Amino acid sequence: MPKDSSAEPLSGLFGVVKPSGPTSMSIVNDIKELVSTSPLFVEASKLATKSQKKGKKHGRQVVKIGQGGTLDPLADGVLVVAIGKGTKKLSDFLDCIKEYRTTCLLGCETDTYDSEGKQVRTAPWHHVTREQVEKALEQFRGDIEQTPPIFSALKMDGKPLYDYARRGIPLPRPIEKRKVTVHSLELVEWTGSNHSYRWPEQKFTEEERAAMETALKGINQETSVKDEPEVSAEAATATEQVPTAFVLQMRVSGGTYVRSVVHELAHSLGSAGHVVTLQRCRQGRYTLTPSASDDRPCIPWEVFEKALKDEGETDADGRKEWEKEVVSTLEIVS
Repeated sequence: MPKDSSAEPLSGLFGVVKPSGPTSMSIVNDIKELVSTSPLFVEASKLATKSQKKGKKHGRQVVKIGQGGTLDPLADGVLVVAIGKGTKKLSDFLDCIKEYRTTCLLGCETDTYDSEGKQVRTAPWHHVTREQVEKALEQFRGDIEQTPPIFSALKMDGKPLYDYARRGIPLPRPIEKRKVTVHSLELVEWTGSNHSYRWPEQKFTEEERAAMETALKGINQETSVKDEPEVSAEAATATEQVPTAFVLQMRVSGGTYVRSVVHELAHSLGSAGHVVTLQRCRQGRYTLTPSASDDRPCIPWEVFEKALKDEGETDADGRKEWEKEVVSTLEIVS
């Protein structure tokens, strides 16, 4: 970019490799802290000073920045970020093709369908084989209907679903299913018991189970949320064994709940299961492993993490290392 101070600030899109742990919003806010002091992306008259940057409030005012699809804190991978006029293009990434890699841990169901939640119930898992999983995957490919988790922020009659579940309020009607497309779904790794994953330590109390049952009985009087003991004596004596885990790779349409795929798959196997790792490998043209001519790479989070501690020296063109990384991958939007 020319050093001419009258040049228009850059606007555009780029991909970031989000790490597991922080929220998507915290990642965006940290990047905004850097962007708000950069003459590449902000008009000179609006640039935040170092003291303003620390509070981050000025950064919100001087430049627009957003992301094209939230990832759960547990998840890592592709997060599309937009600066300036690029934010107008973020809606393009809501319904685009996405690819995920996820690890399912059998034998335990959680309220959030992942390892961040509490144990709702346990179920047999010793009987599940690789062949059974591969066969069961067939029913989850193509155009399918998914039921969102009851512990979600989706609203029914103005009330979040999780409110019904937590307060024991009967659902007035079944949770509306969503039509999604699973373009591909494959078992790519049978981990078995060779892993370090464990069920969450926190468990539902009897009161919490009763509240959830009451909510669900609003649509099905026979609903029961209880542990299911192992059916065989041999399995019953092996309760200290490490539960089976396996890895799935999927290519899906926008709006697909990966956690629901894992949850419903485990049910179809006569077990229970939840997500313990989740990685978004692709979102539209942004990917962790570019292979096609129009694929766009993503910037490792470590680039921004390092700059947040010390932005370092500028090069001959007056650019810092993180700015060069962004400019090298930026999809310009004018």
